[in-house]
Amino acid sequence: MTARYDTRAAPRKGYKTMNTTRKPLPELLAPAGTPEALDAAIAAGADAVYFGASAFNARMMAKNFEGGTLREAFRKCRYYGVKTNITLNILVHDREIRDMLACAEELYTLGADALIVADLGAARLIHHYFPEMELHASTQAAGHNTLAARELAKLGFTRLVAARELSFDDLSTICRESPIETELFIHGAICVSQSGGCLASSLIGGRSGNRGECAQPCRLPYHGDCKEKGKKRCEYPLSLKDMCLAGHIPELLSLGAASLKIEGRMKPPEYVYGVVSIWRRLLDEGRNATAEEMNAFRALFSRSGFTDGYFVKKINHDMLGVRTDADKALTAAGKTQAPDYTKLMENRRRETDIRASFAVGEPSALTMRCGDNEVSVTGQAPEKALNRPLTEETAAKNLTKLGGTPFMAKNIDISISGDPILPISALNALRRDAVAQLTEKLFPPRPPKNNSGPPAHRDIPDTAGSARFEDFREIPENIREVAEYVFIPLESFHDFLYYAMGDKAWLRDVVNGVAVPPVVFDSETDEIRGMLREAADNGIRHALVANLGHLKLATDAGMVPHGDHRLNIYNRYTADALLDLGFADLIASPELTIPQLRTLGLPFAVYGRIPLMTLQKCCIKELYSCDECARRGFLPLVVRRDTAFPLRRCFRHRNILYNSVPLWMCDKKSELQGCSGAMHFIFTDEKKKEAAAVIDAWKNGSPTDKKIRRISK
Repeated sequence: MTARYDTRAAPRKGYKTMNTTRKPLPELLAPAGTPEALDAAIAAGADAVYFGASAFNARMMAKNFEGGTLREAFRKCRYYGVKTNITLNILVHDREIRDMLACAEELYTLGADALIVADLGAARLIHHYFPEMELHASTQAAGHNTLAARELAKLGFTRLVAARELSFDDLSTICRESPIETELFIHGAICVSQSGGCLASSLIGGRSGNRGECAQPCRLPYHGDCKEKGKKRCEYPLSLKDMCLAGHIPELLSLGAASLKIEGRMKPPEYVYGVVSIWRRLLDEGRNATAEEMNAFRALFSRSGFTDGYFVKKINHDMLGVRTDADKALTAAGKTQAPDYTKLMENRRRETDIRASFAVGEPSALTMRCGDNEVSVTGQAPEKALNRPLTEETAAKNLTKLGGTPFMAKNIDISISGDPILPISALNALRRDAVAQLTEKLFPPRPPKNNSGPPAHRDIPDTAGSARFEDFREIPENIREVAEYVFIPLESFHDFLYYAMGDKAWLRDVVNGVAVPPVVFDSETDEIRGMLREAADNGIRHALVANLGHLKLATDAGMVPHGDHRLNIYNRYTADALLDLGFADLIASPELTIPQLRTLGLPFAVYGRIPLMTLQKCCIKELYSCDECARRGFLPLVVRRDTAFPLRRCFRHRNILYNSVPLWMCDKKSELQGCSGAMHFIFTDEKKKEAAAVIDAWKNGSPTDKKIRRISK
């Protein structure tokens, strides 16, 4: 006699069961900055969570996890079938490599499903030691296009966290053509700077966003230097509203992305629970948010509302917002008593099929299957019952007592023959044995790490000095005294051809390189290819490449690719990885100290205004006018104490924000002994006489830049 029972819990209130004919839903990835937020994410229905250990993650001011709380977090996530994507997403110095690997090994041993990594050298090492570990390229790795995804795949990455500035069309291209999975942000704070390209907090305030310590200078008030009387100025031209794509659910589901990510590791548990709960419902039901649900999002947290500007390509003033008193009051008014997350998590237990057989004189048998895991156990043999034999109901009642375990009974198949009798204690022992073995399968041991030793470092190639000029008209005649490679912006090369005629023809022999724009989306690659072909056809043989995804664009044009400082090279392993991919040489990150530069051995910038941000949202238009933006001149972005940061329009109406003061290392020449002999100069708003004076000062070893400043006056 066989009895079958379906004991699945009813769907969560307000949820529809998923249409099995529909394409599988993407993973809903939730933030977990604290143990309490982790519980909230699990209770709300997240498929996966991301959090950081005590070091090497980009939210160092979050509570994070360490020691016992870290182990408990992994146990809990395994318990409820929630994946763990762990942030190891800061740039790593050479002296930290050993500690970083120790941290990665601990996470690997504890059972992390994936590591989110920004540092390419760190990723390469982790892949070397732990080849089974899934690696996700952090948004800080600046994955703006499909070409970047292909290069990242070569380094061992299995997923790209796409840049937040991408439109639906560009996301469609990446999701369709990338050789690795795509993850994209759908809700939460967004940076005004292009992903992975912000040095503002580091160079202005000494707190590096690349090291998880961002001070958010973009949230400060700024103004322009507009001489038009009565012109209304935007007070917060760099502060963006939070992203919310809850009005685009069908489009998101059509992309085929592997994961949809909610930002917010600094947010409290009630925010995590509220936002994840709504998103869970919207994805399960495949519909856009209602006005009521959007109001619920606003009550949880907003900055003057939300934006979908990047996604729909409406990049305008409406994207700007700050956290107002009204926003704070709305959040305060909406606060309610937090639910019991522990109780709600019980609904996340894993559905399990149970099959049992009981026959007189034969060992009782129980099989439990959960997902791909199955165990079978045997126990005491039943005897022939004189009265009250074992029934299906009695067996089912005792075999499904799974409270306090990771499992909940789904289908039960009980076979009884020959009127057996079995003590309740024997049924319970049978269940406990099966549960123990099945639970153990949820925590499979990881294979041993690769003990073959780290890859040997490549030799740093010999290279020459270089210089970049934003304005080719200001290149001085003495530039060749310090720079063999002279780069101008690719987008200005067509104009350069007409300028370098007649008495300016000498420039055609001086300028031998173009700088590829720091950001190129898939929808822009054909245009960039055409511009590179024009430059190559006119004798340009070198390209300054600022993004991993632009390497092939340069080589396909027949140019030698030189790695810009925007590649964020902090350590020798990153340098090795990039050189192996095909870069001829590299420029070190401007965030490094002189001892770190000495260890690294790469060329580095010794003069110039360092680019702080690449802005997809035009700041010049907010502070000045479209006409001023079109002139492509340098315009000041002014902060308190009248510190002015030059802004300039670049490719495709983007803006570059430069540091308020130029880097000047001439007075450090004695300390630079032992560093690379190849220096890099960045000329932005300098006139020709100023640039010539910089070169003379460097050659003559002038300790200060007073001479340069006198010329500028």
